[in-house]
Amino acid sequence: MTAIRPPKSLLRPAGRAIADYRMIQDGDRILLGLSGGKDSLSLLHILMHLQRHAPIRFELGAMTVDPEVEGFEPARLKPYLAELGVPYHFRAEPIMERALDHMGKDSYCSWCARMKRGTMYTTARQEGYNVLALGQHLDDLAESFLMSAFHGGRLQTMKAHYRNDDGDLRIIRPLVYARERQLADFAASAGLPVIKDNCPACFRMPTQRAHMKALLVQEESHNSQLFKTLLSSMRPLMDNDSHKNIYEFPFTGKKSANA
Repeated sequence: MTAIRPPKSLLRPAGRAIADYRMIQDGDRILLGLSGGKDSLSLLHILMHLQRHAPIRFELGAMTVDPEVEGFEPARLKPYLAELGVPYHFRAEPIMERALDHMGKDSYCSWCARMKRGTMYTTARQEGYNVLALGQHLDDLAESFLMSAFHGGRLQTMKAHYRNDDGDLRIIRPLVYARERQLADFAASAGLPVIKDNCPACFRMPTQRAHMKALLVQEESHNSQLFKTLLSSMRPLMDNDSHKNIYEFPFTGKKSANA
């Protein structure tokens, strides 16, 4: 299969995020969490492009966790990854079934995400990966920020780069500067094999996140700079270390002070 080059409009924010938060280091073995949605499939091709062209050498694999929810059909991902030549790991876990008995007060979405992440941690360790890459983008971070402020009484959002509790894996989110619509446009124009509604249970259950998404859409219609200002507000929350020194950007060749 011919490699798909992502547009510069995606490569620039991904490269900048990777550099700002020093996400990828020479010799890393990166496992991408691949749901089959537009975000993770776009990130797959971004990382493949960087693997071919960036000065830092790293290995890339992908994995899918099937939560065994009716309607989720990830079967076509296996031949697609094989054509791309990317090592692929597949795990099926009865997450929906377990959720009914064990998830407590959590929403299904948050409980499912935590269970999937645990399965990915286990697979990364077993297969010798030291970095887990996830596909959340700026819209996801903004929604999490509002949910935390409105419902949790805290100012927090997803981290761009952090270590797990055991300290043996790094988790990175290279798309934290990218907009969801950019990823949707790329997936459509490139003909990526997107699995529609890749978590049907989430679409059947009303969520706080869906409400926050609608709220942000409404606000952005009146303020075109909304996500730029939200990113500025969230930067201190995205970083585990707010006292970084100036350093070289391995993916851009520029210098920056990450504030």
